[in-house]
Amino acid sequence: MGKKLYVGGLSYNTDDHGLNDLFAQVGSVDSAKVITDRETGRSKGFGFVEMATDQEANAAIQKFNGAEVDGRRLTVNEAKPQAPRENRGGGGGYGGGGGGGGGRNRW
Repeated sequence: MGKKLYVGGLSYNTDDHGLNDLFAQVGSVDSAKVITDRETGRSKGFGFVEMATDQEANAAIQKFNGAEVDGRRLTVNEAKPQAPRENRGGGGGYGGGGGGGGGRNRW
């Protein structure tokens, strides 16, 4: 099984396809994803690459960590597991409406 790599320092013009092509230079890429801002769709300058094998992942770290690509110095290392997110909810509040009751609130 391969490793998931964190790739920081990406050019804001790099897309998923470009990231995939870059890392394909050292081996088989299972997935490549540039993280984008939800509202603007613009790259946040980092992403994740999943290499097919541990050996290919290590080769990618050796080749690209500290390398300059598109005028920016990359940081490449093994991705840390994602920390569990706190429940931000969204279902709170008192809600509205509700039929019946002849206009009386029944709290």
